[in-house]
Amino acid sequence: MELRFDHASRAAGTHTNLSAIRQSPGGLWVAGDETATFEHLAWTGDHYGDQRTFFLSDYVDLPAGRDDEADIEGLARADGHLWLVGSHSLKRRKVKSKDPGKAADRLATVVREENRFVLVRLPLHDGTPGRGSLLSGRDNLAAHLRDDRHLAPFLALPGKDNGLDVEGIAVVSGRVYLGLRGPVLRGWAVVLELRLDDAGGGRLRLSEPYRKHFLDLGGLGVRDLCPDGDSLLILAGPSMDLDGPVRVVRWRPGPGRERLVPREGLEPVIEPPHGDGCDHPEGLALNDGQLMVVYDSPSPARITPAGGVLADVFTL
Repeated sequence: MELRFDHASRAAGTHTNLSAIRQSPGGLWVAGDETATFEHLAWTGDHYGDQRTFFLSDYVDLPAGRDDEADIEGLARADGHLWLVGSHSLKRRKVKSKDPGKAADRLATVVREENRFVLVRLPLHDGTPGRGSLLSGRDNLAAHLRDDRHLAPFLALPGKDNGLDVEGIAVVSGRVYLGLRGPVLRGWAVVLELRLDDAGGGRLRLSEPYRKHFLDLGGLGVRDLCPDGDSLLILAGPSMDLDGPVRVVRWRPGPGRERLVPREGLEPVIEPPHGDGCDHPEGLALNDGQLMVVYDSPSPARITPAGGVLADVFTL
């Protein structure tokens, strides 16, 4: 299935850095992890296109302003709202120099970008977002975890080093589920369950203590979440900078403040393909029994002549 982007998004690399996707009545909501925008693609009859771009700063007060990337890693749509979540992760500099000293200096540099620490809820009016609310600043999700007995030790680590890294969101029956790519605790992945309400002034707040669910994904982390009735589809993939393995499993959330879900409590669904240094599955969207998977760092074979990118569609 082709997703076709405009020139500005292709120039920004959005089509090759897709990190989040969710269905809408007439198309798809999508986001990349290198900007502070999100996009809507309409179904045209043979592809998704007619792109509309929305700047997140037009709808909420971002901590670092309009231009700093928000590293949006998850999208959800429920009860007339669109939800977006940043990674909440620290970032270690990439090695870009062959000079050993400069390379070592970059590897020793860890950066905090405030726009990554946001959880956003936007009302939708006839498919168009309106002014919304967010959990950010001193009240951001990471701040709520600073005394957590499982997760607090990982808050000072970059996301790609098994530190805190949010990479999926789903909203079911008023509860917000956040899937963590990291940390993975001795092979157990973590899903947080939140209940939020409006604090006024464009702010959200936790209305009750968060819950933690530990899932035996065989050492993998959560790369995305997608609701399917009363269950969640989980895209599981490596927490570190690896290509695979990758799989989708089904989980039915249950009660409990801290719940452990063994592997036999997760139903295998599909195993999406992945490449060698490319084609990293990053996002899920479900529509009429068909599951769409989009890829970060797509291979050249996925780039279309019209400036689009190809997603995979699986019938469940």
